[in-house]
Amino acid sequence: MRKVSFAAFGGPDVLRLIDAEEPHAGPGRIRVAVRAAGVNPVDWRLREGQKLGAHPVELPSGVGQDAAGVVDEVGESVAGVEVGDPVFGEGISTYAEFAVLTAWARMPEGLTFEEAAGYPSVMETALRVVREVGVQPGQTLLVSGASGGVGSAVLQIARDRGITVIGTAGAANQDYLRGLGALATTYGEGWAERVRRLGRVDAALDLAGSGVIRELVDLAGDPDKVVSIADLGAPDLGVRFSGVAGSVPDALAATADLIARGRLHIPVEKAYPLDQAAAAHIDSRAGHARGRRVIVV
Repeated sequence: MRKVSFAAFGGPDVLRLIDAEEPHAGPGRIRVAVRAAGVNPVDWRLREGQKLGAHPVELPSGVGQDAAGVVDEVGESVAGVEVGDPVFGEGISTYAEFAVLTAWARMPEGLTFEEAAGYPSVMETALRVVREVGVQPGQTLLVSGASGGVGSAVLQIARDRGITVIGTAGAANQDYLRGLGALATTYGEGWAERVRRLGRVDAALDLAGSGVIRELVDLAGDPDKVVSIADLGAPDLGVRFSGVAGSVPDALAATADLIARGRLHIPVEKAYPLDQAAAAHIDSRAGHARGRRVIVV
């Protein structure tokens, strides 16, 4: 099978499309014929060699953890899923023609494989950070870097729970944020004052890692009311860095429920063929997304 791999840490040029042996589903696992794989910042952070405790890397390594596809192998002790079922979930080395999933759910009706591949990690992360930051219905949450995949999910989760969101993003994404129910403003010089004019902030999330932790703490009034998923230096300022995943099955169930109720939709901004994984990483690292980027297999 074809698979994206890297044998040394470095830039996107270390990625190679190789011929590899097909993986097989062990106990409690399933294998899917991958139709699409989600592109996440953790993918290029690991490729660069960043030390992320929850994701140790042994070289050579595959790439990717999110996928949507068709079940073609079911491991021992797995129930509730059969060969031929369309599923989405998290697994190992998902930038490939076949991948083993460790957590999965049936694809919600009406989703394409490309759309479904964009949900697992961003929804687990979004649900986790909203929980960790402790924001409650009726309060206001500030989201720095609100237009990407996690931000798009956070805005819709918050809207469903009666939480007001102030979101920052580039000028081109202001209408997109407003369409998701947020009070929108641009980042850049004077952004904190623009946020103050929009309202009081009860809690804040850093989703972009753009060096704004001090301002977020100032706006929220307490480092305990700020959570980052993107700035590894956040703990130096007393802010929690959230990097340990919660329950992926629970996140997938919540995703399916929100989609079924018409309360969640994350668009696919761009899809890349398997042999353009390096371009996907370059674009992901540059940011400025509106929704999700995915690899199509």
